[in-house]
Amino acid sequence: MREAFTMWKHTRMVVLVALTAAMYAAVLIPFKLVTIIPGITEVRPANVFPVICSLMFGPAGAWGAAFGNLIGDLFGGTYGLGSYFGMLGNFWFGYLPYRAWRLLSQNEPVPWTVGRLLRYLPITLLASLACGVQIAWGADLLGLVPFHVLAPLITINNFLAAALLGPFLLPVLYPRVKRWGLLYTDIMAPEDLSRGRFSHIGHAIVWIALLACLYLGISLSLGITDSDTLTVSLPGTHITIPFSSIVWGTGVGMGALPLVLVLIAGCLLI
Repeated sequence: MREAFTMWKHTRMVVLVALTAAMYAAVLIPFKLVTIIPGITEVRPANVFPVICSLMFGPAGAWGAAFGNLIGDLFGGTYGLGSYFGMLGNFWFGYLPYRAWRLLSQNEPVPWTVGRLLRYLPITLLASLACGVQIAWGADLLGLVPFHVLAPLITINNFLAAALLGPFLLPVLYPRVKRWGLLYTDIMAPEDLSRGRFSHIGHAIVWIALLACLYLGISLSLGITDSDTLTVSLPGTHITIPFSSIVWGTGVGMGALPLVLVLIAGCLLI
């Protein structure tokens, strides 16, 4: 997480934050008219930018996604308290792709190969889930939209845009950005980057927290309270998480809060 703060001492990284935010907002705003839930979310082909800018610009892509989403809300007529949860969700949307890619691969993301695509798609899903769960939890907490409606909707909306458009845009943009010396690894010194001592643990925590939060949030949102445990299945392991009757008696905002905090902790570790 260190580079999310050390990047601000590099002028070119600050410029890349502005560039990412401008591109993201410029494509978000026209599509505000193509609404899915009025005042909350819409068709968003712009969702490809946080992922591909993350892979190119690193932490600048994360901050650019956060500010770009806020600008889109301000000028698109959807600004409100939920916009700040949108900022945090979009920060994770732009933060997780480059961190997970560094963790899982020592190669650059392009040119595409089957192996690289098979890494790109799960990483995109992870970032989309983190964004969707974070925003939906905040919107439900504020009483704007039920969690069970918004979390799957944002996740699918994000994933489809990045999964369908990213494989076409990234091979076009990445080589040019590399030639111009604007990759985050070209700008930032090695000591400015997180060493990722607990990255694998953080990666596992993020997946577990997201799946658990999605299940619990949807269950609480729909009023399904007939289970005392949640079992999360990962390759080679089953993790059972107990839920007390106190949790089942609360709304999504308070009931899922511990898992949201675990999610944030995992994102900081990855």
